[in-house]
Amino acid sequence: MRGAGNYASDKDKEIAKLKKEPKDTQDALEILKKAMGILNN
Repeated sequence: MRGAGNYASDKDKEIAKLKKEPKDTQDALEILKKAMGILNN
């Protein structure tokens, strides 16, 4: 990889995206859990 946000190939870009997705999903789940807690009070 070259620099921040610059990928050597489309394959490297796809790998970076796939590695990031679980964290994004986990973050969304935490937000939903907090919202459910607020709505249930």
